[in-house]
Amino acid sequence: MSVTVYFSSVSGSREVKQHQSEIFQFLDSKKIKYRTLDITSSTDVKEEMRKKVGNPSAMPPQVFNGDKYCGDYQKFFDAVEDGKAETFFKL
Repeated sequence: MSVTVYFSSVSGSREVKQHQSEIFQFLDSKKIKYRTLDITSSTDVKEEMRKKVGNPSAMPPQVFNGDKYCGDYQKFFDAVEDGKAETFFKL
């Protein structure tokens, strides 16, 4: 299984950039391999992310492990606060 993070390289929001960066830093610090999919690279990628999440207006970052949806930034943040980040990433 591999962790995939849908993100936006062209985010108008500083908050979104910050959230993405926190997820990447966490994964890097734990030496967890992951791949990124930039939703601004193609509308297909954005549509794919929203379809997989089940929300037509979902915004990045959105995290998956294989085909399993892990959650968005808020779920990640809550899991880290609870000391359950590994559970969030379904590791």
